[in-house]
Amino acid sequence: MQNVQTNQAPAVRRSLLQNLGIDAQLLTMLAAIVMVWIGFQIWSEGLFLSPRNLWFLAVQSAVVGIMVGGMVLIIVARQIDLAAGSILGFTAMVMAVFQAPPPNGLGLHWIIALIAGILVAILIGSINGSVSAYVGVPAFVVTLAGMMIFRNLTFSLSNVTITPLNETFQILGGGNNGSIGPLWTWVFGLAIAVLILWQTLAGRLRRQKNGFAVRPMWAEALVTGLTLLIVLGFVLVMNAYPVPGTDPPVGSGIPIPVLIALAVLGFLNWMTRNTRFGRYIFAIGGNPEAALLAGINVKRTMLFIFMLMGFLTAIAAAVQAARLNGATPTVGRDLELTVIAGAVIGGTVLSGGAGTILGAGLGALLMSSLENGLGLVGVATEQQKIVIGIVLLLAVIWNTVSARWRKG
Repeated sequence: MQNVQTNQAPAVRRSLLQNLGIDAQLLTMLAAIVMVWIGFQIWSEGLFLSPRNLWFLAVQSAVVGIMVGGMVLIIVARQIDLAAGSILGFTAMVMAVFQAPPPNGLGLHWIIALIAGILVAILIGSINGSVSAYVGVPAFVVTLAGMMIFRNLTFSLSNVTITPLNETFQILGGGNNGSIGPLWTWVFGLAIAVLILWQTLAGRLRRQKNGFAVRPMWAEALVTGLTLLIVLGFVLVMNAYPVPGTDPPVGSGIPIPVLIALAVLGFLNWMTRNTRFGRYIFAIGGNPEAALLAGINVKRTMLFIFMLMGFLTAIAAAVQAARLNGATPTVGRDLELTVIAGAVIGGTVLSGGAGTILGAGLGALLMSSLENGLGLVGVATEQQKIVIGIVLLLAVIWNTVSARWRKG
């Protein structure tokens, strides 16, 4: 008998991360969050991971979470927005003045106040985008000027705290029993679980149909199972915090501002992956000249990005004002730094062209966790900013080193 030799290529051994198909940046973010939570749990002697603190942490993260997605799009497109915090403060003050009762406010309906704030923020975003895209002034300079202008316009509009706000409006900030309750929280969790399972199955079948590589079944089951456990844990924690004053205790459920933040991040994640506008943003960030030659209207896209950032800032301003039941002249101060830090820590590259909404959402959670934990153990606000600055610097260094390592 003849020996028949076959020239089969040896099987390529894949690493655990390659089998799981998880981005190393996201895995690093999750590990960092877990380490920070464990550290603060020990430092606070068991208070940090209590249902009460986690519920308030979720509410605290909502404002940054709403804005961070828009900041990702701006940075991906090789721009920056240093005026976001000042615009939030000015917009919140506009909403408060419109609806607060006389003599400090106009006493108008809260919906009119909300619409007015949104229109003002979109108008500001359109000005920033127009000056940057069509006039050619760098966004850094435009928004730096905007930071000073709108911070002082807020003081000019009112140099005192404007309060109280409409009780229905307060629901947007989680106040006045602004949560959906235990039953609807379970319904929401179940809907998210079904969506995860459907996307996992549909994505796997689509990749197989088109001949792309897929995860091994054990890896698919592990990743999906862990994701569903996170959803379950989130639901349990939100329901574990009782509505104050209820006897027997009734779980609060998911706060309204957290639902708003999740909806914003979910929509932006879908938009960047499945729409032409989302693909244009990454194309511009990767190579603006090539995007222009490919027929993309770069200037108009830049204008729309800044208008979208203005809209998201207005929504965050409404949540912040509703949460505080008023607006102060200093609300939103330095918030743009936290938002930028959340985006960068989440893997958005400051040179543009790369970033994810999911990573930015985790970055926002990490930043809010640092602020919450440091405040819980009694660290002064000024020292908290020092920590945030150090974390931002380390994140930029990490992103730079990782990019060089990936290239070569």
